[in-house]
Amino acid sequence: MTSPAASSSHRAVFLDVDGTYAHHGVVPDAHVEAVRAARRAGHVVLLCTGRPLSLLPDRITAAGFDGYVAGAGAYAVLGDEVLLDTRFPADLAARTIAALDAAGALFLLEGPYATHARPATLAAMADHLPARGDAAAGRQDITASITAVEDVGAVAFGKVTTFHADAPLAEVAAAIGPEVAVIPSSIPDLGPGAGELFLSHVHKAVGIAVVAERLGLAREDVVAFGDGLNDLEMLAYAGVGVAIEGADDAVLAVADRVARGPWEAGLADAFVELGLA
Repeated sequence: MTSPAASSSHRAVFLDVDGTYAHHGVVPDAHVEAVRAARRAGHVVLLCTGRPLSLLPDRITAAGFDGYVAGAGAYAVLGDEVLLDTRFPADLAARTIAALDAAGALFLLEGPYATHARPATLAAMADHLPARGDAAAGRQDITASITAVEDVGAVAFGKVTTFHADAPLAEVAAAIGPEVAVIPSSIPDLGPGAGELFLSHVHKAVGIAVVAERLGLAREDVVAFGDGLNDLEMLAYAGVGVAIEGADDAVLAVADRVARGPWEAGLADAFVELGLA
């Protein structure tokens, strides 16, 4: 990738992945063409996801993107230029792992280039992640991209995903301290111990702002699409924030517009309506 040139008539578009650009890991053909058409028109299009780059398979990225905001804002890359790479400080990382272990948690440690888990966690994932329909493909995407390591204390990470814990994840976060925050898992039926744990000062809008500054674009030139609770800040930050039908009420409340979901290829129509393609 090469960094695109900014233009006052062009906009930067940020797309959440799960539930927005893709449905259960499957990207509609119309979404692929919408991204390519927007880029041909001179707009900059990035995926803006809670996933790390290490958990973005080729079938998600195949349309071609100008960059990525990953790890829910912990990492940002534009073209070949890394703009942001935020990790847990060593002492906080150690406290986080200790608290997760005390809660009997099964967890992934996510960095931009690799995701690590203990072998026992990988063996137990099949009991906690859904295996039906397209979700099975999504689970295979994840498990095939995880590096097994017993000594997780040596791993540098920017975010944690849990699939199970004996205590609610919010209680685990409270035991760690105010430096961390949580959101519940978007995967149904995993229970209160499942979710994402991240640095409390990091969110998607942090990564978007760094990209916009690098491009010389104002907030008004930013368009963002999302459906999850980790999309709240980015939709509020964007000049045009677009929520997906059926999103949480809090997400709908901060959005300027609503688009149909990926199961109906809703981004294709939204791109046309917004003059992006």
